[in-house]
Amino acid sequence: MTLLRSFFGRRGDDMTDRPGKDLFPSLPLEEWEDTKNTLHLFLQIVGKIRLYCFPRKNHWWHVPFYVSTHGLTTGPIPYGDTLFELEFDLINHNLVIKTGSGPTRFMALKGISVSEFYMALLTNLSDLHLDIKYQKPFPYDVPFSSEPFESDFVHASYDKRYVHNFWRILTQVDSVFQEFRGRFTGKSTPPHLFWHHMDLALTRFSGRTAPVREGAGLVEREAYSHEVISFGFWAGDENMRAPAFYGYAAPVPEGLFREPLAPDEAAWNETAGMAVMMYDSIRQADDPRGKIMEFLDSVYQAGAKCAGWDVDALEL
Repeated sequence: MTLLRSFFGRRGDDMTDRPGKDLFPSLPLEEWEDTKNTLHLFLQIVGKIRLYCFPRKNHWWHVPFYVSTHGLTTGPIPYGDTLFELEFDLINHNLVIKTGSGPTRFMALKGISVSEFYMALLTNLSDLHLDIKYQKPFPYDVPFSSEPFESDFVHASYDKRYVHNFWRILTQVDSVFQEFRGRFTGKSTPPHLFWHHMDLALTRFSGRTAPVREGAGLVEREAYSHEVISFGFWAGDENMRAPAFYGYAAPVPEGLFREPLAPDEAAWNETAGMAVMMYDSIRQADDPRGKIMEFLDSVYQAGAKCAGWDVDALEL
């Protein structure tokens, strides 16, 4: 018990990584991939708690994180007659556990393995009288690990600088996504970070149901039960070796990949079934936010045109 609690820091233990002036900092995957994978598993551990505890919503809206003033948060989660919230504070590099009826706990993120993180989290939830019966304590569909959380001592990297850079980028992208969402009067997700692929995503819906793809599993059937045009940002993976923005339509309408895209840095990747714009291509632009918005709008116009959406009725 003493060992587990030793991983919890006091508020403000590490105040060294303050926001810088560079709103779109460098994020080379090869320099922080081990850290990214560790953070990804931390997010999955916490994300599964929200999945199990939060009331179910359509399209899995009850499972993701949201960008917050200090990092990424579950938002308030109902628990009996109270609430609790789990937030990754990526300025001070703690996991913060807040409850509506008890003290706040701070868990240092640097210097611990996935196993230590998992065990310490469960111990402290129990200490706070949050009796959560954790289900499926192993990674969900990640290519770099299948090791149960409790026995994963390999993933323990944590580079504060790149974690902070990742969050700084998310704050800017989230802001653009929020503005883009506000231009749409139809059904739309909030901008949210899914812990499956660790991507910040935003989805627009036409309102029409979609056919179920043959062989689709439970997750896909629920996510794509209706026609969507979806957008996102992710930090790269085993296939895309650099951070990028993406956009796609599901189901894929005829002629989509022949539609023009903007800005010039954007292109269709037919193999992946989506439009892609590399993050580094907008970093030094005079108006990087404008380029992101231009990309989002061009993907939407292409998808809506080919799928026959009523664009005039769905936009302000």
